Amino acid sequence: MRRRAILAAPALLAGAAQAQTADPAAIARVEAYFNGMTTLRARFLQIAQNGGAAEGTAMIWRPGRMRFEYDPPEPTLLIAADGQFFHWDRELRQPTVVAVNSTPLGVLLRNPLRLQGDVTVAGTERSGGLLRITVFRTAAPNEGRITLILEENPMALRQWEVLDAQGRTTRVTLTQIELGVRFDPFLFAFNDPRFREELERAR
Repeated sequence: MRRRAILAAPALLAGAAQAQTADPAAIARVEAYFNGMTTLRARFLQIAQNGGAAEGTAMIWRPGRMRFEYDPPEPTLLIAADGQFFHWDRELRQPTVVAVNSTPLGVLLRNPLRLQGDVTVAGTERSGGLLRITVFRTAAPNEGRITLILEENPMALRQWEVLDAQGRTTRVTLTQIELGVRFDPFLFAFNDPRFREELERAR
């Protein structure tokens, strides 16, 4: 189950959600939450539309940096930094790099995060103490969208769902969440030649 964009896990929402138009107060709270975040580390469970599952450790260092380490036997490492998303396949020893802004998940790394202008909010929903907010890039609505799922009181990111350009959905659920973690910058330094050498040695 190889992934070039982090997506997936069992839905947290149960029952019928009450759909709303874009709620300005909810949008403002989500913006404030992410703009107040520095670092986050969590375990993640990813489930794709075909039922394939993978687990690993997620690291977010706002603004601009993200790392997803998949547990074996999944050979994938995903890192976002310097405006690029780096995908490394440990089995093939093959890298792929795409622009962060070309992926729905890139919205989480914006500085500051503003859900307006070049980002459009498709809608907000509430159910069972959870808030769902769906967004996409205004200039590229067909490239995909991301739905963020957060607890409201206190506000905390718990899950996201990505719908890609091919209509495939993947969900990611976070557990064991830690905030304010200190990370080694080298964890995100995929443009550093020493980082590539370390990947080669670790295969």
